Amino acid sequence: MKSINGKKGYKFSNLASFPKLCVNQLLKVGFFLVSICILSACTGSSEGAMEENSTEKHINFLYNFATNSLDPHVDSSYVPLRAGITETLVRLDEENLTVAPWLAQSWEGEDGLNWTIKLREDVTFHNGKKMDAEAVKASLERALKESVAIQNALKIDKIEADGYTLHISTKEPFPEFISELVNPNVAIIDVTEPDIINKPIGTGPFVLKSFSPGSKLELDRYDDYWDGASNLDSVTFSFNEDANARSLALKSGQVDIVYRPELESLESLETLDGVKVESTATFRVHQMTMNMERKSIQDINVRRAIDALIDRQKIVDNILLGYAEPAVSPFLPSLPFAPSHEQRETGADIAIRFLEKAGYSLENGKMQKDGEQLKFTLLTYSARADLPLIAQVFQSDAKQIGIDVEIRQIDIPEEYMASNRDWDLATYSNLTAPRGDAGYYLNATYHPTGALNFSGAHEPELTTIIDKLNQTVGQEQRAVLAEQAADYVHENVINTFVLHPSTIVAYNEKKVKNWVTTRSEYYMITNLLDVK
Repeated sequence: MKSINGKKGYKFSNLASFPKLCVNQLLKVGFFLVSICILSACTGSSEGAMEENSTEKHINFLYNFATNSLDPHVDSSYVPLRAGITETLVRLDEENLTVAPWLAQSWEGEDGLNWTIKLREDVTFHNGKKMDAEAVKASLERALKESVAIQNALKIDKIEADGYTLHISTKEPFPEFISELVNPNVAIIDVTEPDIINKPIGTGPFVLKSFSPGSKLELDRYDDYWDGASNLDSVTFSFNEDANARSLALKSGQVDIVYRPELESLESLETLDGVKVESTATFRVHQMTMNMERKSIQDINVRRAIDALIDRQKIVDNILLGYAEPAVSPFLPSLPFAPSHEQRETGADIAIRFLEKAGYSLENGKMQKDGEQLKFTLLTYSARADLPLIAQVFQSDAKQIGIDVEIRQIDIPEEYMASNRDWDLATYSNLTAPRGDAGYYLNATYHPTGALNFSGAHEPELTTIIDKLNQTVGQEQRAVLAEQAADYVHENVINTFVLHPSTIVAYNEKKVKNWVTTRSEYYMITNLLDVK
């Protein structure tokens, strides 16, 4: 982790050939008053209210993804876990990239098929009920019932409960089974409660007081939290998908912590007395997802042309303002299983060369084949403010060689891409090693049963490598197989990778104590978070 103070940034004006970015910045001025209204709606706090409750230890946290459901078994924003309401059996040790005990005290399963998990015996749900093996079994079974993705990820055949011990058998040898329990969608809740969507009852340090869908959560300290009650009395966890509005909220003092403030606001934020801005590399990649079910995308030379049109360094410098690194694979180069690919050559001339191999030619300013212009529908979403800008850069560069790109804004990318196939490309951001291992991303994104296989990839050779990875225990051999899988994706251009963004958080360091910007992006509101 590092402070951003003193880091040199870049301005969007450096993209002189791309006027739309400037237009976007000018539009922000016009929406300034609208943003102020949004802030008031999402924070629900006021100066008067703070004075009235001046003795209460309270944190206002502003996040970039909204959710309308708090069902932890299906919520793709992972808000219940991030807000400290729920917990999983195990968690990621981010320093060592290993799985560490959490609600589970210990586990064993040498054959990779039969697992014994011993639970902590001092854990209660927020309603006071004991978290025993029967309750955990019921929670896991509900997660399996509610989510096909969880079924495919966990491969559970049978669960038996005995006091505070779970006996779980998987359908096949699966050495990395325990690491999959890090997944926030496998959080443990009391499933006997009637309204899981609006008020899940978990085991975390904070209990849900109220939930305004799409707006905010109000949280109170859980006094009987097993790992030591928080020093905070309460937390407001609010949402705003407008990066500019998030920055304004911190500047105005309406919130204490802002997740992913607007990049162009960082310089002004750093000048404010008491504001600290932190950046840390995360297990995340911004990628261009390719719909392999579309006829034009099925041609590898078209995919290579798309890859060649992406000027990664320009995007890092001018959109991420230097707070990212160009990607050559889905995995950060520092990870032990990351392949050592060289950056491919990029540029319009190289893209044209690949398109000519695919039978296209540039005629009358249009890249065409059999009299039809090459056109792409490109999906993007605003919750990650840099993705629409990446889409616009691609649109502009594609236009220079006669390709027509229609940008389509969507709200929830996972839902749209899973249920609609009327698109060619999508700017998408994905955690690639949130379990500290390559298996999660490779299974989710490239296995035919993967929950995030939005490209529709069904490559028998690649599937065989992933299946072998799933049954391999040794870390060195797992790393070899992970590299083989990544090599296959690279050579066949099944999706292309743009950059690894840093996670940036800004907060009032005069007030906030013990905030940690995590690499996994899972653990945010913890029992250690405090005020000075």
